[in-house]
Amino acid sequence: MRTRITDALKSGKILISDGAWGTILQLNGLQPGECPELWNITHPEQVRAIAESYIAAGADLVETNSFGGSCFKLEHFGLAGRVTELNEAAARLSREAAGNDKWVIGSVGPTGKMLVMSDVTEEELYDAFKTQAIALEKGGADAICIETMSDPDEARIAIKAAKENTGLEVICTFTFDAAGENNFYTMMGLTPAQAAQAAQAAGADVIGSNCGNGIANMIKIVEQLREAAPDIPVMVQANAGLPEMKDGKTVYPESPEHMAGFVPEIIRAGANIIGGCCGTTPAHIEAIHKTIKNGRLTK
Repeated sequence: MRTRITDALKSGKILISDGAWGTILQLNGLQPGECPELWNITHPEQVRAIAESYIAAGADLVETNSFGGSCFKLEHFGLAGRVTELNEAAARLSREAAGNDKWVIGSVGPTGKMLVMSDVTEEELYDAFKTQAIALEKGGADAICIETMSDPDEARIAIKAAKENTGLEVICTFTFDAAGENNFYTMMGLTPAQAAQAAQAAGADVIGSNCGNGIANMIKIVEQLREAAPDIPVMVQANAGLPEMKDGKTVYPESPEHMAGFVPEIIRAGANIIGGCCGTTPAHIEAIHKTIKNGRLTK
């Protein structure tokens, strides 16, 4: 039976998270302009199968198909009134795939609203994150994963909403863009050190980075997160490289073997949980799993 994620990490064990969801949904037929979260109701077998494929590949933690599950994102599809239904279904499907031994982490992405532009209030953000987090907990999530954040205030509000309204652990990850050698910033100008400090101060149980970079850049990002917050677990989910256009299609160049080859360096940099983001597949997670067995490097 599973413990809390942070308790499992206290022994020094390295955990493996899953890879991309959007990439696999598209491979399964999700069309441009279609709502991914609605698939939790209309295509539950395909959604559950994605989670199952990552568990089979060796993931210890599997996310939920709920990244855009806030009322602000769902309103673009006329689904703002179905936040609870869609998020609860997302968590339930991943829980069915994970069983009793693996962790389910409820994916919560940015709302797309900007506090600095006054197009949303803190109270409105809080209520949106609260509704989503409660539904994910009800569906069976073990933790809330607030991910690809760039604004420390939005991240703070999301963490607060999850902490105050659920009993779940909270993971908070930021997305950074490279700006010269070893310099990384979020869209709002936050460095990894500043992001780490902001997330920890807000009460996150795990901090980290996902998306925006291939695995090589993530080494320096993890080092900077770890230096700023030496006592909190760090999760990293790199893209399979930066996207490229080939024959009219978006492709990600980093192979499973390429990504897995950087795992020892990522661990030495301070990562405790390792998975993938855009462009990664169960094959990438399986390659990482072969490098990390029973929570330890195999070589």
